[in-house]
Amino acid sequence: MQQCVPLARPVTERSVDVGEVAADASTNCAIGDCVKHSGTARMGDGKAEVGLMRVTKVVALVAGMVASLTLVACASDTSSTVSSTTGQTGSGPKHATTNTEITAGRDHICALTSGGTVKCWGSNMSNEFGNETSTSSSVPVAVSGLSGVTAIDAGDSYTCALMVNAKVQCWGINKYGTLGNGRTSGPQSCNGNACSKTPVTVSGLTGATAISAGAGHTCALMSGGTVQCWGYNYFGQLGNGSATGSPIPVTVSGLTGATAISAGAEHTCALMSDGTVQCWGRNDYGQLANGGNTGPEICSRSSDAPGGSCSKTPVTVSGLTGATAISAGAGHTCALMSGGTVQCWGSSGALGDDAHSSSGAPVTVTGLTGAATAISAGTGYSCALLSGGTVQCWGYNNKGQLGNGSNTGPETCGGLELPCSKTPMTVSGMSGVTAIAAGNEDTCAVQSESTIMCWGSNDYGQLGNGTNTDSNVPVSVTGL
Repeated sequence: MQQCVPLARPVTERSVDVGEVAADASTNCAIGDCVKHSGTARMGDGKAEVGLMRVTKVVALVAGMVASLTLVACASDTSSTVSSTTGQTGSGPKHATTNTEITAGRDHICALTSGGTVKCWGSNMSNEFGNETSTSSSVPVAVSGLSGVTAIDAGDSYTCALMVNAKVQCWGINKYGTLGNGRTSGPQSCNGNACSKTPVTVSGLTGATAISAGAGHTCALMSGGTVQCWGYNYFGQLGNGSATGSPIPVTVSGLTGATAISAGAEHTCALMSDGTVQCWGRNDYGQLANGGNTGPEICSRSSDAPGGSCSKTPVTVSGLTGATAISAGAGHTCALMSGGTVQCWGSSGALGDDAHSSSGAPVTVTGLTGAATAISAGTGYSCALLSGGTVQCWGYNNKGQLGNGSNTGPETCGGLELPCSKTPMTVSGMSGVTAIAAGNEDTCAVQSESTIMCWGSNDYGQLGNGTNTDSNVPVSVTGL
């Protein structure tokens, strides 16, 4: 039986009310043999909707999926060393044996070190770093008192870690019960919002194999192929048939045989053992890909707010088979296919099909210059890791998040008419890449299993190079 071992890790995205992050996806070697968690954070879904932001950080690898930010490879023996870079993520809690794994939240980035500890940089206003301060940093700082970590995922203004004992710890904002510790208050306050400045344990959760953090909700893949979620739930993104949030994990209804998960802004998707995908939550941009952007239900943030299309339980993505990895962004989702192609659905601009419209069904990304081995969906944009170790990105580019040396078009996308590219652009100067993570307006990559490079927005120091200056080409993270 093939065994999965940690290698390098990517990131994902999401979109939500006060700020949340979407997560990544897991991966499997030979169907069901190994599963991994990915962390993708995203902000925004390409629409001019007030207060709706999302971050992504997910990377899916060939023959597997990534849910947190660490990549793993499959080996045909039972050792715990990495033997390739084709990326799968753990069959169970393990320490990364080679280098780091990364995850991108709304305005912060975190890396899992080879020693099982975590370092974060960027915004720390809601204590996303878990270091008992609210001081942001343009260089990595250590999360306090955390060891034995096997995977990480950054949400909007919070972060979660999968532990070696198959439990989960989270820290940061807790307004919606995002930390899963049974409360929506405290234990502390960060910028007027409930938060925890140090890691707290998710209540009653054991046997987790992967995690994914969205804008305000988090999901865990369980050892038996079921999924449990907690936090924000206005659009049914917890998948339990309700629109009521929960500060403790609840089981996604009717879902068995899941091998990977990815939490977007206000929707969630799961990769199934047969290569199909099921999604639930918000659907007004076609995020669920069940044939359109209507229904099957109507959900709303409040009784006096206009409702939006949603599903409170999983629905099957139409016409998609042979998927090996998934990544949910702010208002869209992408799937890596068995032949190295990529299919995406949801909000316009981030789908890579050279079209101007959203799609409630999967469309093929056009113009990739090689076979994709991993994917990561962010806020209004997406990236793919190619078999040659290069990276291509498409979608919004107003902050240089495509990494091609420009902050301009060649086109404009979305209601705000932001600069974008509707087809893949090659990230400048990157080679030997083993993992990618797309966030809100910033992207990071693990290069040659030793160096982390980031590009895009740097308002809070999320590029990790000691400055607050944006960069439309990759720069090296210092101090890891």
